[in-house]
Amino acid sequence: MALNDKREIPNPTMNLGASVRVNKCGVCVLMTLMVMVVFLYKYGNNTEFKREVVSLRSLLSAAIDAAERGGRVVYDVREAATLHEQSKGKTKEGANDPVTDGDIKSHLTMFFSLQKSFPAIKIISEEHSLSDVDVSSVSPAALIHPEVTAAIVEDQMVPAGDIRVWIDPLDATQEYTENLKEYVTTMVCVAVRGHPTIGVIHKPFSKSTAWAWVGKGVSPALRQTGNQGVIKNDIARIIVSRSHAGDVKTVATAAFGEKTEVIPAGGAGYKTLAVVEGKADAYVHSTAIKKWDLCAGNAVLFALHGNMTTLGGDHLDYGSQEEYKNEGGVLATLTNHSYYLQKLQVLGIKTPKAG
Repeated sequence: MALNDKREIPNPTMNLGASVRVNKCGVCVLMTLMVMVVFLYKYGNNTEFKREVVSLRSLLSAAIDAAERGGRVVYDVREAATLHEQSKGKTKEGANDPVTDGDIKSHLTMFFSLQKSFPAIKIISEEHSLSDVDVSSVSPAALIHPEVTAAIVEDQMVPAGDIRVWIDPLDATQEYTENLKEYVTTMVCVAVRGHPTIGVIHKPFSKSTAWAWVGKGVSPALRQTGNQGVIKNDIARIIVSRSHAGDVKTVATAAFGEKTEVIPAGGAGYKTLAVVEGKADAYVHSTAIKKWDLCAGNAVLFALHGNMTTLGGDHLDYGSQEEYKNEGGVLATLTNHSYYLQKLQVLGIKTPKAG
């Protein structure tokens, strides 16, 4: 460098402050990343935040497998006479609400077999799992079923967050304790965005299974139904609950005439199938009932172009675990739903208010 060159030689210490100045934009990015990491760690296993897509055909197969496996447990407990019956208390109508080893063991089998096959799906059961129960021996529910493979050609993929699975590990527990085996069922229902879409109703003691997928297909047992929904000889056959009858018998007679045949039976699953099979024209229930009792039968009826509503004519929504109770009564028919609904509403029956 020439002696008369006036350019300054850079001093390496002159911009030291600038070199360590905090980059606000970078800090914001870093903090955002940290928040995201904490969020994913805390909520990563929550089904509401998962975007996993589920095959409904595989879920139908799993539902059938779970219902039948639960049914085998129910059968074994009853045959061994090891029910260990307890009471969950009284219903609003004063009826005993029992629970047995059959309920609990079937729940463990059905709930965890489905959960292991579909961990991202929300499953809602009538019973609850104990925290210290070992379920390592419960294998995942099967994703392939021969009846489904034969009947369902086209699959449907649905986000896991849109699905709610409702299970009833043992419907008609009261009748189960009384050894009235014909009324007992195990049920699984798949609701998509609140709509009952897949229904499985298994009868453990006759070892028969009815299943349906709305708009896709039904089981061989449902392809021929005997009920046309027409009142014969001016006699309506109304099936009602034997343990939660409420005022249904009085209501049915007033609505359909003194000749009305009122059929008391146990279990919502059994009563819905009785309508489908032509053993009754309508299933009427006038008191509160849980949605795990109804969802599977609701889906079966929808698949067969039947209907299930409250006594006020509203369809049931199965999208929320918190709203698990239906306070509006039930009317289930295969055909002529509006006729039965109108007859009941002429009496001034409206959807009861919750409470």
